[in-house]
Amino acid sequence: MNDTSNEATVKNNKQMGVLKAAWVIAVIIIFSKLIGFVRDVFIAKYYGAGLVSDAYFYAYQIPSLALILLGGVGGPFHSAVVSVFSKMLPDNMKADERMNKLYNTFFTAVFLVFLALALLCFIFSDVIMSFIISGGTPELISLSALHLRILSPVILIGGIVGIYYGILVTFKEFVFPNISPILMSIAIIVAISAVKTDSNGIVLASATAVGAFIQLAVQYPKIRQTGFKFRPNFDFKNNEKLRNLTELLFPAILSSTVGQIYIYVDMFFASSLAAGAWTAIGYANRIFQFPVGILVTAFLVPLFPIFSQLVEKKDFESIRTYFDKGVGVLNLLALPIFISIIILAYDAVTLVFQRGAFDSDATVAVTQALLFLSLAILPYIFRDTVTRIYYAFNDSKTPFFVALSSVIIKIILNALLINKLGIGAITLSTSFVTLFNGMLLGILLRKKIKLYYGKYFKQLFKMFLAALGSGILCYILYKFWVIDRTNSVLMLIKLSVILVLIFTLYLLFSALFKVDYVLILYHRLRNKLIKVFGKYVR
Repeated sequence: MNDTSNEATVKNNKQMGVLKAAWVIAVIIIFSKLIGFVRDVFIAKYYGAGLVSDAYFYAYQIPSLALILLGGVGGPFHSAVVSVFSKMLPDNMKADERMNKLYNTFFTAVFLVFLALALLCFIFSDVIMSFIISGGTPELISLSALHLRILSPVILIGGIVGIYYGILVTFKEFVFPNISPILMSIAIIVAISAVKTDSNGIVLASATAVGAFIQLAVQYPKIRQTGFKFRPNFDFKNNEKLRNLTELLFPAILSSTVGQIYIYVDMFFASSLAAGAWTAIGYANRIFQFPVGILVTAFLVPLFPIFSQLVEKKDFESIRTYFDKGVGVLNLLALPIFISIIILAYDAVTLVFQRGAFDSDATVAVTQALLFLSLAILPYIFRDTVTRIYYAFNDSKTPFFVALSSVIIKIILNALLINKLGIGAITLSTSFVTLFNGMLLGILLRKKIKLYYGKYFKQLFKMFLAALGSGILCYILYKFWVIDRTNSVLMLIKLSVILVLIFTLYLLFSALFKVDYVLILYHRLRNKLIKVFGKYVR
């Protein structure tokens, strides 16, 4: 009886620990995303959606593979390091000799490989950009190649940042990995604001490279505090832990690279559209990632080490429980975001971006891309959560082959839809591919563990009805509430009121339909309020 009670207490404490970590990460990411959003507003103001902005975003897509996709939170380096190092974590939460040896060997290998890649991008920048955006003008290709040469050091930095992210998260240090991207955004804002006239985007590209270096530098002291000391180690052979790390890492890198292939396919098709098309798609993705990235990262970063530890203990029932609650809460919050985008996208883009060099045509392009991309919200959440479970089982090959299998689908959809939908074809195909990948991963996962899909879809259906009801009512209000779009204050008031109303009605409908996660959140909030006010009563 006591053992059972103790196990339940430990499990509840873990759940509260995850929720607490999720809230901390969410607050940090919200702040980081806000600064990043301000950065995008500044870039849009000074560069608009044209040749220079396209050149920068085309060139940045390659080093961003290292900095964001490979090295970022949730990327292969972060995921592989967490999966392996979390199983070696000492009780005193301080890196021991075994962990230091693995760290030094892995760091040395990553440094050498990514240094070579950075040099190749610097030397062959013209060839690379000519291949990727072959449909672009010679001026666009030449300017993109110049930007790539400036940004090439970011490739090396990205690999190291990924290792640091994984180590810090393993040691329950959630603040630094999530706050460091703010420094890059600040560096860009300060640089382009100070210069103001940057006709070829050199200042923008240079500030990005400097910001990436600062992002790396601020994390190093924390790495030292956890007990890691770098000493070059070339003992790559007969190293079992390194082999475990690389066996998980390389397929995950290939999987992310396949995701990058999607982007290169999109870049190829976008380069044949009007100037500013790729910039518009980039801004749409940033708007999409602002709320969705906060939700997914906030919950999955603290959950992933727990998934890995539960797999090690073969506690599959707890994995099912964490999956159900994690994805359920994410879906609960994602659906009103989806409704908000559908109703308010055009006005929101107008209010935030339309100034300076960013004109009404750019607003229309970004809105169109965003509307089609918003269809990917639920598949995106499901796919990323299920992928973490694969990684916890040390299986990154399955996500890789699933992603690889849909490259042809991506190409076909872009080719079929590009003439009819323009920019929208690219983001619509992205949403479809995300759905396809998520469904296939979910089906194949049953070979490892059977999750509660029945309960998942039952709750999702209830949430969909709640979203539909709140969406219809708020759309009616939106259409009847006519204002002058040139008045920013009135625009802000209208958007704020409708946004609050969407979430309020959605939660009320969800409670009416007895969505489990709403009731859980309600009872926790109620108990918290009683606890707080109870102190004052006493």
